[in-house]
Amino acid sequence: MRPHIYHYAEAAAAVGVRAYVVDSLKARGWGRSHGVTLVCTGLALQGYERSGDVLAAIKGISALSEVRSDQIVLSGWSHGGWSIMDLMTEPLKRPGEARLADPDPALIDHVRGLFLVYPYISFPARSLRHPWIYRPRTRVALARKDHLTAYARAISVLDRLRADGLTVDMLSFDATHAYDEQSFGGIGPMHHDQAAMDGTTEGLISFLREVFNMDLPSQAVAAG
Repeated sequence: MRPHIYHYAEAAAAVGVRAYVVDSLKARGWGRSHGVTLVCTGLALQGYERSGDVLAAIKGISALSEVRSDQIVLSGWSHGGWSIMDLMTEPLKRPGEARLADPDPALIDHVRGLFLVYPYISFPARSLRHPWIYRPRTRVALARKDHLTAYARAISVLDRLRADGLTVDMLSFDATHAYDEQSFGGIGPMHHDQAAMDGTTEGLISFLREVFNMDLPSQAVAAG
């Protein structure tokens, strides 16, 4: 878990949305080096397998007494966005789907929206070839210089999902993959871009306000 993820959670909390940061690696005993060398490279815990973590997070957060369980937004960055998108393609009607013994599709009814930031939509992401079974309102922040998922490919997939009935809008930034990771300098294909990060933060807050009708009192929750 990197500092920029907490930045977004704190921004959501500042406008009255309860926010949770979900760590798929620590519970498995994995640290940053394991995550970078195996998970980020797609050698372990690919989106389909991690989609079970997303469903488990929905179940766990929904059970908390302080949470309005039918008012959840899922947020995912890169691999997390891949995992959320994979989950949207899965019927969840048989044991073993999403690598879970007892997947429950009714949990998706709790989700009011998806906020995805430079999601990985290259092989073997399921959204390349599978339609979405669930279609919560979605906003996606894309990087035009993304080296992991070509911008044109991302637009093509999202346009197809829109044609299938998904309510989706897109934010586009002239930035690289992981533009909100502050530790990246001028070496390699990824560079920090504060303007893009600020724009993404504003996009997240406006999305939460729209989805949760923030003009009304609410105890909504975002899971990131």
